[in-house]
Amino acid sequence: MGDVSVLRSLGHYVDAQVHPSAQGDPLAKARHRAFIAPRLVGSLTALVAFPAYLAVRGAPSALEVLVFCWLVAPILTSYFLSRTGRYESAHVLSALALTGLVTVIAAKTGGIGSFAAIWLVVVPLEAALSASRRVVAIASTLALAAAGLLVGMGDFGLLPEPVAGAQGTAVFAALGVVSASLYATGLALGAESLTRTSFWLLYAEEDRYRLLARNMTDVITRHGQNGVVLFASPAAEQLFGAGAAELRGHGLFDRVHIADRPAYLSALADAAAQGLAGSVEFRVRRDAETAAGPVHFIWIEMRCRPLDRAVTGPDGATREVVAVMREVTERKEQERALDQARTEAERANSAKSRFLATMSHELRTPLNAIIGFSDMLVNEKSLKITPERRLEYAQLINDSGNHLLAVVNDILDMSKLETGEFEIRPEPFTLAPVVRSCCDILALKAREQEIRLEAAVDPSLPELIADKRALKQILINLLSNAVKFTDRGGCITVSARPDGARVAISVEDNGIGIREDDLDRCGKPFFQSRDSYDRPHQGTGLGLSIVKGLVGLHGGEITMTSRLGAGTCVTVRIPLDCEPRRGARSPSLVPAASTVRRLALPSEPAASETHLHDIKSGEAGNEAAVAVKKRA
Repeated sequence: MGDVSVLRSLGHYVDAQVHPSAQGDPLAKARHRAFIAPRLVGSLTALVAFPAYLAVRGAPSALEVLVFCWLVAPILTSYFLSRTGRYESAHVLSALALTGLVTVIAAKTGGIGSFAAIWLVVVPLEAALSASRRVVAIASTLALAAAGLLVGMGDFGLLPEPVAGAQGTAVFAALGVVSASLYATGLALGAESLTRTSFWLLYAEEDRYRLLARNMTDVITRHGQNGVVLFASPAAEQLFGAGAAELRGHGLFDRVHIADRPAYLSALADAAAQGLAGSVEFRVRRDAETAAGPVHFIWIEMRCRPLDRAVTGPDGATREVVAVMREVTERKEQERALDQARTEAERANSAKSRFLATMSHELRTPLNAIIGFSDMLVNEKSLKITPERRLEYAQLINDSGNHLLAVVNDILDMSKLETGEFEIRPEPFTLAPVVRSCCDILALKAREQEIRLEAAVDPSLPELIADKRALKQILINLLSNAVKFTDRGGCITVSARPDGARVAISVEDNGIGIREDDLDRCGKPFFQSRDSYDRPHQGTGLGLSIVKGLVGLHGGEITMTSRLGAGTCVTVRIPLDCEPRRGARSPSLVPAASTVRRLALPSEPAASETHLHDIKSGEAGNEAAVAVKKRA
């Protein structure tokens, strides 16, 4: 116990002598301890043995005093290191002191053949503990210079003759061997302690990084030439659905989306070639948990930088890259949602501008007529208006008022459809009378423009259960558009026929048709083909939007085919019984399904259909979306 206590006290003392600059670095502290401890042990041993040697030997000679000074000198270098913290300088001073003392003693005791000359070999070995090439080079130079000096002095006879049989020579030699053994033991213990400390520090650091790599949600990868994965952290299994071993080599590259592979490789190549940190986002295939599960792509953000040359070597051509990857799918979806919201806002702003431009024309025209002709009627005495002219003005005021009322009704109906306030009330009725009634309403206007209006209803068509008022509005809107955009001498055909569990109602004309660029946008609120302030046809652009909304309430769909100069055909398909759909539908925004198709000329093959909206998929855009409420 006493020996352990002494060693512990000595260890605490050595720790206290370490300079404060090395206290925070375990490896630097261990090196300072390895330098200080053997020198203190050797010097203290020499000091303790010196009184006993004097008691046995008596008065020492000059050489003996020099030897004891040599054994005590290392304590001075330890003091220098303890006060300054200059580790390499302390090793240089120690090598210089040891070389000088060994040279002096060897010169006094026989030159290069002296027992002390062997200590010159210890000089570079001791300097090796500094882990500095510069210190080892200096110590080796000093030892070689001292050996050369001793050889030269011996060759030229400059060394004194050793005194043979001098009293105490055996004791002196024994003391030198013992002190050398103790000093070598101290150096060995210091080297062993330094090696053990370095090992444990390295192990602790590796264990710390291993712990981080295993518990980080971000994936750490190491890449070689051409982006080859040399290492992938265990977090890869959670992120990619594949083990780290499957990502090595080109496993990760094979999972990158083919469109993003150039950006992925360019980021790694730039980091390796230019030595600059970079960042890139790309899509990676994530494997499903089960073989039958779906495979989808996720967005990954990768930050890469070159590894230190101390790790990869000085050859720039083989420089490796370390990358940190994390999933950013949620952020990309938010960015996509923001872009969509921005697009929708811009579209709404554009719709508002179109609405204002259209309404300014549609409202001012009848209002100006109403105000102008009513002013003339007020001042009929001064203007001397005849009864015939008064009747004409009243008729114009009536027509303008009806037109203004129709515009306002369209706007109100569209507003109800968009807010889900428009509710259908299905009832059983026969479709043929409804078709004839709508044709009769538009017959006068068609005759005025010399347009032939024909109706063809299949007599086998069963009774329909739908909102009769809404269906009439659908037909009137479609017929009004057909009459409006059909030139004189044209023909409009209204037909109805069974279509499985649905009824197909078609309104076909041979009018001006719709441009191919405008076909996809037909049915959007306030959109008008050939939209301009001097357009030849009046209208708010809400008719087809209202039709789509009403058809959507019935769970139906719209198909529109057209070609510029050849005419347009709009087909509405609604279920024969809309009552179950009315009770089953929730008050959510559901547009009518629609399909647009180019109408082929006789010399052309039929064009293929392009689906714009699919009611089954539940997609909703800026179309006239409507909601159905449950009947109270």
